[in-house]
Amino acid sequence: MKLTPGLRGEVEIVVAEADTAVQVGSGDVPVLATPRLLALAEAATVKAVGPWLEEGATSVGTRVEVRHRAATPVGGRVTVTAELRGVDGTRLAFAFEAVDGRGAVVGEGRVERVVVDRESFLSRLSR
Repeated sequence: MKLTPGLRGEVEIVVAEADTAVQVGSGDVPVLATPRLLALAEAATVKAVGPWLEEGATSVGTRVEVRHRAATPVGGRVTVTAELRGVDGTRLAFAFEAVDGRGAVVGEGRVERVVVDRESFLSRLSR
């Protein structure tokens, strides 16, 4: 495993109706839902380390901390960047930041993931 602090991943979306709090059930306003912000953050972490994982390995989320600072309406662009900040054995600690099309920070937080053997992980689910 060649995972070192500083690895980065980025995802970008234009907020659609399906991304809103109304649609995901987390509120009643048509703005980017906090659960979607979290999903984007996790996607960015996966993108950051995916290419560096050994054959047969994957990472799974274990802990999150999200601060949703500003609303983004339908049609607004959001870019989420995650950076690997720490590696402790199989534990990975990331920081992320989400910015809108104007460059304003709309969200930030931390995500922790653990590297696991994909086959072993999935075999435990079917028991």
